[in-house]
Amino acid sequence: MNAPSASLPGGTWTLGDLTVPRFGYGAMQLAGPGVMGPPADHDGALAVLREAAALGITHIDTAGAYGPRVTNQLIREALHPYPASLHIVTKVGAVRDQQGGWIPARQPEDLRRAVRENLADLGLESLDVVNLRLGDALGHQPGSIAEPFEALVELQQQGLIRHLGVSNATAEQVAEAQAIAPIVCVQNMYNLAYRQDDELIDDLAAQGIAYVPFFPLGGFTPLQSTALSTVATRLDATPMSVALAWLLRRSPNILLIPGTSSVAHLRENVTGAGLPLSDEELAALDKIGH
Repeated sequence: MNAPSASLPGGTWTLGDLTVPRFGYGAMQLAGPGVMGPPADHDGALAVLREAAALGITHIDTAGAYGPRVTNQLIREALHPYPASLHIVTKVGAVRDQQGGWIPARQPEDLRRAVRENLADLGLESLDVVNLRLGDALGHQPGSIAEPFEALVELQQQGLIRHLGVSNATAEQVAEAQAIAPIVCVQNMYNLAYRQDDELIDDLAAQGIAYVPFFPLGGFTPLQSTALSTVATRLDATPMSVALAWLLRRSPNILLIPGTSSVAHLRENVTGAGLPLSDEELAALDKIGH
């Protein structure tokens, strides 16, 4: 398994004292349908993780709620013992119900249990980065995050967590977290059409803090855009490739974690994110979200 590769698009960024390529991998799609249960192709899921490592991807995003616990166990099976260069970022703050719903679980004991489960399933003694997942399945929800974030700070002080971040957070919640302890990343929904975090991204960039967008093409309701399709056709590329390339150009602190359960699609995403975009194409794409 390789160190961060010069062949990956976008160069590198630092999460605290951890250097990662700006092109990473999100493991959510390795679980079964609806992010529940085991994958239909177990060996195929392991092959995707091993190919990610072979490509030089050293930032893998996961969560105990994926499966639940399925993707973490797959990561361990595929990649353990981990090289020093590999950094796994996980999330706590939600659990799954029997119907596959995402239920907030942010009481201190919920978070302590989640961290212990992540450590056990991943085969680690300390987690590189833990994001506190806020809001609910509908998105951001305002309100204080002091109690759950302070619970994670305690676990960090015990040596179980190296760095902290927040996910699905409002700008006010990001500021509240920072007033309690340093964070190294914010993971929110953001893409060509969903631009609510533009100001937050620029503010974090000035502070040297990573912004990790999820749903780069709209998630469960894929983005339909004539402008995007036109640019993709002109470049003989897929809309996802263009969307990823645009994100890398949007700000140097943006880290990509596109997910897939296919080795071929993983390679396609890596190649696509490196697409050159002209000023004219960037201008056309920027209009989508304004």
